[in-house]
Amino acid sequence: MRRIPITLGILIVFLIALLALWTLRGRQLSLCIDRFGTIETASTGINSIIYEGSGSGGILHINDLALGLNDKNGPTPNIGTTKNDQLGLADRGKVFAFGPPQSEAENLKIVPPAGDDAFVEIRRSALSWPTPFDFNFMTGHSPSWKRHMYYRLLWKKPSGAKLEMLWRYEQYFYPGDGWASGFMTREGSTGLIKVDISP
Repeated sequence: MRRIPITLGILIVFLIALLALWTLRGRQLSLCIDRFGTIETASTGINSIIYEGSGSGGILHINDLALGLNDKNGPTPNIGTTKNDQLGLADRGKVFAFGPPQSEAENLKIVPPAGDDAFVEIRRSALSWPTPFDFNFMTGHSPSWKRHMYYRLLWKKPSGAKLEMLWRYEQYFYPGDGWASGFMTREGSTGLIKVDISP
């Protein structure tokens, strides 16, 4: 008869510890789970890419998304024209040529050439985390939940050349408003996190 209260007590302590871990270390727990998989929310073909910058850093406009290349903690690719007059992205000694650029004011624009398979995929974390200790003293409007959002660009050429880029940002949930449509940055854990050019 004494076993039931002891087992119940251990279960309650375990649940309280799990809740404390989720509340205090939810971001790290979410990142750990994201290594095994995320949830796809959208995938669409790329109509155009516009590069706004000076060759290093800047912003890559993919359809209607504006994704930064300025993160100091992640990869730092360079974008410009190649010796064959192609818009290209270079990272760690490898170059991926998108195709012939179209001039748009001071920016470089590219439309995927025929035969290229180019799309952008939007995914989110499987685990959101509560943020009961986040306070915004300026507006008083603080998020009650957060989750990671992932933006993955995948571009394949008929020649076999492939480019994969991955950005990670945070998305906030506000009571009464739902999940915010934009994304937020966090020093050291968001922004461009992966660039892979092959072969």
